[in-house]
Amino acid sequence: MAVKKQFSSFQELLAQTAKPVLVDFYATWCGPCQLMVPILEEVSQQIGDRVQVVKIDSDKYPHLASQYRVEALPTLVLFKNGEPVDRIEGVRQAPQLIQHLQSLI
Repeated sequence: MAVKKQFSSFQELLAQTAKPVLVDFYATWCGPCQLMVPILEEVSQQIGDRVQVVKIDSDKYPHLASQYRVEALPTLVLFKNGEPVDRIEGVRQAPQLIQHLQSLI
């Protein structure tokens, strides 16, 4: 289950977790982004002990979306040791997403 947390910066969020961080860049108006909500819940339930799932509204944090070159929504970016190591654009079904992530974490 997703948990809302406050951080003073995105870098602080990345630095404060030993696990890889899967960031979902989304927008509230984006239909495909809404499809990702239950998919990411399933990912979190299945492999949440090995990866932290974070959602970032690209409309509220456009500087982050720009910094990580998010041009399509939804975009998932996997960070390890504070650095982006993989990106997935568009909707993926939970089993495929989990299998893909397990090969990286």
